[in-house]
Amino acid sequence: MSESSIKTYVLIVTNPGMTREILDALVEMELVVEAHEVMGPYDIVVEIEASNYAEIPDFLATQIRTLNGIHSTTSLVATLA
Repeated sequence: MSESSIKTYVLIVTNPGMTREILDALVEMELVVEAHEVMGPYDIVVEIEASNYAEIPDFLATQIRTLNGIHSTTSLVATLA
């Protein structure tokens, strides 16, 4: 992560049977660094990296949350230590 970038982790709950399709779509997105199917209360964990905070809400609203089959998302924005 470069010093000027903002890292965000997005925890996604998918509708049953949609996890693989959503994961395949996520890995093709420009700001997505990594995406993993996981077990537990969430189905997918996505790491995104943006050049500034202003990019994050728009990316979440227009790219991730609009995917068919996403039930809910939780976003965790990381700050530089």
